Amino acid sequence: MQTKLKQRFDSGMLVRLAADAIMINIAFALAMVIRFLLYHLAGEVPQQRMDALLLKFMTIYAQNAVPLTAVCLSVFWFSGFYTYGRAYQGKYKALIIVQAVAQAFLIYGLLMYMAWEQVGLFEIPRVALPIAGALTLGMTLATRTWSFLWKQIARYESENQRVDANKPVRKVLVIGGAGYIGSALIKHLLDRGFSVRILDRLMYGTEPIADVLNHPRLDLMQGDFRHVEKVVEAMRGMDAVVHLGAIVGDPACELDKSLTVDINLSATRMVAHVAKASNIQRFIFASTCSVYGASDEILDEHSESIPVSLYGHTKLAAERGLLSMADERFAPTLLRFATIYGLSGRTRFDLVVNLLSAKAKTEGVITVHGGDQWRPFVHVSDAALGVVKALEAPLEVVANQTFNVGSDEQNYTIRQVGELIHDRAFTAQLEVDENSTDRRNYRVSFAKIRQQLGYKPEWTLEEGIDQVFEAVANGSVTDYRDARYSNVKYLSQEGAIEVIRVDDDWSRHLTPAEPEQEAVATN
Repeated sequence: MQTKLKQRFDSGMLVRLAADAIMINIAFALAMVIRFLLYHLAGEVPQQRMDALLLKFMTIYAQNAVPLTAVCLSVFWFSGFYTYGRAYQGKYKALIIVQAVAQAFLIYGLLMYMAWEQVGLFEIPRVALPIAGALTLGMTLATRTWSFLWKQIARYESENQRVDANKPVRKVLVIGGAGYIGSALIKHLLDRGFSVRILDRLMYGTEPIADVLNHPRLDLMQGDFRHVEKVVEAMRGMDAVVHLGAIVGDPACELDKSLTVDINLSATRMVAHVAKASNIQRFIFASTCSVYGASDEILDEHSESIPVSLYGHTKLAAERGLLSMADERFAPTLLRFATIYGLSGRTRFDLVVNLLSAKAKTEGVITVHGGDQWRPFVHVSDAALGVVKALEAPLEVVANQTFNVGSDEQNYTIRQVGELIHDRAFTAQLEVDENSTDRRNYRVSFAKIRQQLGYKPEWTLEEGIDQVFEAVANGSVTDYRDARYSNVKYLSQEGAIEVIRVDDDWSRHLTPAEPEQEAVATN
């Protein structure tokens, strides 16, 4: 019982009681001043008696201030002003306030009429009491409703800020920021003045981002993006999310199919829901041109997507799930990257251009599997540039849009890639294996990203090949066969990764995929 009483008479309640008491006395004093001025202006009292009248009014105030305050506070208490009764907290709060103030002054007027004359005290001027009541009502309504109005205004401003398509992006969360694309993207973002937060499991340590670790606008969080609490923490204060986290590549995805679906699809679903709940509109998702599968036509963003690998299926399903969430509060942008080549902080040599270039330089052999399959290519730095362009574009241009990231000029067959490398390492032997199990075959149009975002790659395939040659020659890459340069090798040597299984309702977007084991050289 004592505990409950202490809770009811907390410091906040005493402050409110004191504030109301001061407000009632101010209202009463102003009412007496107004009535005195009315006497003076109307000339109802001779000038020589004004001093006596002023003294009388001061006495009336002194006699009534305490009892009037006591009556008002008592009525306010029972009306729920301090105990916050259900009626007082409801939508008719203003009506409750009007009722309480009116009751308080009516009660006091009745007490004054019944008792004041009998005890020989001065009666409050009849006009003064209603004026005091009106002033008290006005101040009470103001003090009781200003916080509500302020919250509504703040909420309105927050909602308008949230849906403001022209709101500049300053703070970016990059999930998977220490990976192949991520390590290149971080440098681009910092160079352009963005503040960046990385959420990454750091499977490969901090070496991929060693050059920027001490940057004042970089915040590094180590954690698995499958853990919702980490994702919630990482998104606080962010303007945009770039989701690069995934198991990437057909061979790596085939190691553990359920794990691939969990990470590439289920975890992406959770991340998107957290972003939406965090009022982050801009959500950039890293997809792949592998979703197109196999076709002899030149494909664009409106072409039918028929992936032939689990990796492509999970990416396409994630795309569809993200678009199904889109509304005025959440505007995903889907970036379908061409096959990537070149060096970054965490270089990969399980990709065709890098792999064949390294083999040509170190072993003097260029082994091409198949050869007639078409692929679009893009340098890893230019892939990162595509993300930057999407972040910098007006929201209405990129909201709920899909963009192929690459260039028309860099559509090549695998054989043509081998020949380009051979032209630059002519002493190497070019070997073509006609029997390839890789059924992917697609040429892609990049007109949309070029026209709408002004995107233009800075690298050519020949320059990327030379970059790999130089890295091998100068010792930057000592052994391209090391497991750290290959997703599938690294995951195999690490063993099964503990995962958190979450319910997944995006699986409806998956279509049956035939399990395939792709040759590394045709990634």
